[in-house]
Amino acid sequence: MPEDTADTPAAAKTGRLYVSLMRLTDKGLAELAGSPNRRKISEERVAALGGKSVAFYATLGAYDFVQVFEMPDNEAMMQYVLTARRDGFVEPLILPAFDPPTFGDIVERVLK
Repeated sequence: MPEDTADTPAAAKTGRLYVSLMRLTDKGLAELAGSPNRRKISEERVAALGGKSVAFYATLGAYDFVQVFEMPDNEAMMQYVLTARRDGFVEPLILPAFDPPTFGDIVERVLK
């Protein structure tokens, strides 16, 4: 059986999807060596809130990292974001995301 991905209906039914675009802060750059361990801590925090990290990438350009989350609700995502911001290593921009089937359903409703 293939693993569920962010574009499958099963993933959509288990939680809400969010994309986080993150920039390292001055503190994050100064303590760059700890970045891999902080990622593990991040995944543990997400799991403790009932979510999971679907994907994580280091990127070039305006943002240093992109992470895709599946979280049970906006409240859990907000709790995670506030905790991450309080740590001070990254400044995240959170974007709610919609998988293709959900987006298709929304488009159908708009076009009615």
